[in-house]
Amino acid sequence: MAAENAGAGESLLKALDTIIVIRSFSDTSWRFKSPFGAPENAPKSIADRVGNTAAKRLIYTYPGGNMSQWCVNRLFEMVTAGTVDAALICGGEALATQRNAVKAKLELDWSEKASKLPEHWGIATRGWNDNEDLHRMAGAIFSYPLFENGIRHHLKRSIPEHMAAMGTLFARFSKIASNNPLADRRDGYSAEQISTVGPDNPYIGFPYTKLMNANAYIDQAAAIILTSVAKARELGIPKEQWVYLHGCADAHDHWFISDRHNYYSSPAMRIVAKEALEMAETDISGIGKFDLYSCFPSAVEIACKEMGIPEDDPRGLTVTGGLPYFGGPGNNYVTHAIAQMMDEVRKKPGSRGMITANGNYVTKQSVGIYSTEPLSKPFKPKDPAIYQKDIDADKGPEVVEIANGPSAIETYTVMHDRQGPSYAILFGRLADGRRFIANTPDDPTLLKNMVEQDFMGVKGKVANIDGKNIFEPT
Repeated sequence: MAAENAGAGESLLKALDTIIVIRSFSDTSWRFKSPFGAPENAPKSIADRVGNTAAKRLIYTYPGGNMSQWCVNRLFEMVTAGTVDAALICGGEALATQRNAVKAKLELDWSEKASKLPEHWGIATRGWNDNEDLHRMAGAIFSYPLFENGIRHHLKRSIPEHMAAMGTLFARFSKIASNNPLADRRDGYSAEQISTVGPDNPYIGFPYTKLMNANAYIDQAAAIILTSVAKARELGIPKEQWVYLHGCADAHDHWFISDRHNYYSSPAMRIVAKEALEMAETDISGIGKFDLYSCFPSAVEIACKEMGIPEDDPRGLTVTGGLPYFGGPGNNYVTHAIAQMMDEVRKKPGSRGMITANGNYVTKQSVGIYSTEPLSKPFKPKDPAIYQKDIDADKGPEVVEIANGPSAIETYTVMHDRQGPSYAILFGRLADGRRFIANTPDDPTLLKNMVEQDFMGVKGKVANIDGKNIFEPT
């Protein structure tokens, strides 16, 4: 469909010299592992199915919601350098089908052998460290709620006030999804529906309800194709289909969230937005459309803060409807966002659209600014190492793995199961300011209180018991 959309069809697919497949969720997390197998070389499987024998580079990315935009940024550099003429970025998820097949006890075979493994792009290092893993903070649903309570405390909001604000924010996303024929959830949820806890909308990790979480159980795929101007002309791709990357940047915050300066900001997001805008020779007022990565409310709230735009910006914050409502197809969501943004800027030639892409836990940030307007100067992004060093220098507090003594909660979440509150994860500070990660006793009354009352800043005592830090409020 991407080749047809470009107006070149089969000839474009056969001309591809680079094929990139964004890593599937089944190869990313144990929570989504497929019992039916998977291709050993996904980009080769794609090449075979589109009749391509010309591709010299077959690439399968490492995980990260940032990877689609990151790959676009790299490919534009390679096209400019003359090392790539035509490239495909694609990805897809079938987790809804997978889950239904498992429930139906079907026996399927999705495996495919390969004589050679693909090249890999990205960073393989997992997003949490051993001490975070020990305290059951090993994934997005466990970590983003920690940022959310940090944001709420920084804004001095009560729990009900902040729940309402999150509902209002994501109701705008849901409204966009309701008018998108490609969206998975087109219900057009109200702010109250999103923020109200109930049997169909339980807490997952407090303060997030189910409708505030990225919706991974979908069947969705997307692809985008990049070529040089010379190749586009050679293949007869109409100029009205051409879209250029005008600005881009990539950076990451401290890799493990234990090491962050705080839980309500992202220096990496601030810097990549600034660098991309400067490269595009514009400012934030020059952007016509946005798609901000929206796996959870905190990702959007932090991006808005760092970019200097209001959460109710009249330009809108998504062109798809966002990960909870359009759908959260694993690491590949941003491919969908870029494809949609292509249509948006084509509708209004000369306008600019901005994509933000977020990987791990407000960690890896990539930005792209798109327009149909041709570039006025050679495409040459700044070396990310120049600004990454400034982020690396922004050290957080000292972290201790073994914590004992008087302390206070810096941020926290309460994870839920089908029965209700299950366990708590928190970051705390000792009296001397050093940070630690801990759990609380799995006491139902305490966990219920931590959801119903504001425990930010609550004092208590932490003790390392059998190798784990356990915090008890006093």
